Amino acid sequence: MFSIPAKVSEWSDRQAPTLLILPTVLIILALSIYPLLLSLYLALSRFKLVRGGYELKFVGLRNFEKLLFGSQQYHFLGTFGRITLFEWCFLALIVAGFGLWLWRTLRSGKAGVFGFIGRVITATVLTGLVLLCMAVLNGKGFPGSLVVTLFYVFAGVSIQLAIGLGLALLCAQRIQGRNFFRLIFFIPLMVTPVGIAYAFRMLADVSKGPFAPLWQWLGYGDFAWAADAWSARWVVLIGDSWQWIPFMFIVLLAALENQPGEQVEAAKMDGAGGWQIFRDISWPAIAPVVATVVLIRLIEAFKIVDLPNILTNGGPGIATESMTLHAFIAWRTQDLGGSSAVGYMLLFVTVVTCVSFFNFIAQKTREAGT
Repeated sequence: MFSIPAKVSEWSDRQAPTLLILPTVLIILALSIYPLLLSLYLALSRFKLVRGGYELKFVGLRNFEKLLFGSQQYHFLGTFGRITLFEWCFLALIVAGFGLWLWRTLRSGKAGVFGFIGRVITATVLTGLVLLCMAVLNGKGFPGSLVVTLFYVFAGVSIQLAIGLGLALLCAQRIQGRNFFRLIFFIPLMVTPVGIAYAFRMLADVSKGPFAPLWQWLGYGDFAWAADAWSARWVVLIGDSWQWIPFMFIVLLAALENQPGEQVEAAKMDGAGGWQIFRDISWPAIAPVVATVVLIRLIEAFKIVDLPNILTNGGPGIATESMTLHAFIAWRTQDLGGSSAVGYMLLFVTVVTCVSFFNFIAQKTREAGT
């Protein structure tokens, strides 16, 4: 009988995890890299329908220039207002803080060349985003799809984390009917985003919706929330939070139930209050899980498209357009180059934000918890 040499058998045993995972990794990379490269080519080209087909003309970075400095600047970045002296002083403090942080990193020498370059990119992008937010959110400007997306991401994830953690702390207690509440809180996660959008569109109808009598009684019967920019954004944010709070809740509840019970019981016997137990025992135990779940939610939040599309169709005007919806609308109007450019700008902002969060918060939190 044919026998496998001992060296080959030993090598295959050592490399078994890699050999088993490699086909799946190659397939995923092939399905990811091809669309990524094709969309990059489209982002550097101009698509035009011609007789008998279409034409792609290479235009370089013109699509990106149009988003940042040209005719689509109002749509992507927004309309700029005049920045006050106080806002400039605030920005100067932020720049000084980043400069001190980079100087300490450079002096310590722990980050390395690539680590320092990454920190410079993070500081530059965050400073630019702060300046952009001040220019479009000071009451004299109007935010574009980039700032609206950041609002959905950071405000939404913060609200979802706070409410999800509160519900998890509540259901981790030995209260009557907690299993029923666990099931109820988990239901929204099983509904599709389109279904949630249509449900909230009906619930938010102040004239014919199920809560119309309540709106009438509160004096909001004639209030058109869809015609007001910030009201429409908050309705989209509430709908998105309603869907994703259960995700935060179920993960944080599992983390709370796996914390060391002996320490909690000992703290109670020593007379520690609920806040002291949470601050000194529960939070250090679940902090790595919190950092991980926030990172996952950040990545997902940047892709929000269903709710603003169904609830407001991006309106009023472009007030509720996320970057994904911006790219979709550009694609729908056959501006494939502009759509791909918006997609790559979304990829850049998402990567910088999430990698920075992972390196500076999530990773350090995990190391502190181990």
